[in-house]
Amino acid sequence: QVQLVESGGGSVQAGASLRLSCAASGHTFRSTTMGWLRQAPGKEREFVAAISRSGNLTYYADSVKGRFSISRDNAKNTVYLQMNGLKAEDTALYYCAAGLIMELRRTRPEYLGQGTQVAVSS
Repeated sequence: QVQLVESGGGSVQAGASLRLSCAASGHTFRSTTMGWLRQAPGKEREFVAAISRSGNLTYYADSVKGRFSISRDNAKNTVYLQMNGLKAEDTALYYCAAGLIMELRRTRPEYLGQGTQVAVSS
């Protein structure tokens, strides 16, 4: 069982940066692929990024590639999403997720946090 708690969201202007954090509980963190999903108002949930158990493999949606960076600290049971060059279209509720990479890409993860809101004004 994995429980996920996100933090770090906020309201910023276009071009700014934010770092989201996700604290995970449960002994399976180190053996679990972690990721971030997001859902904008009126839109379907979409995949943002994922990172392998050891952190040596990362995956990104085309829309955030080059701007967002995912990382994890297994000693702290925490996964991060560094978001640079934020755009208005990045406005969404960002969810921390855990599960198989295919599940994350299909936005059907085994575990999902409650979400943290990111609002970007242009």
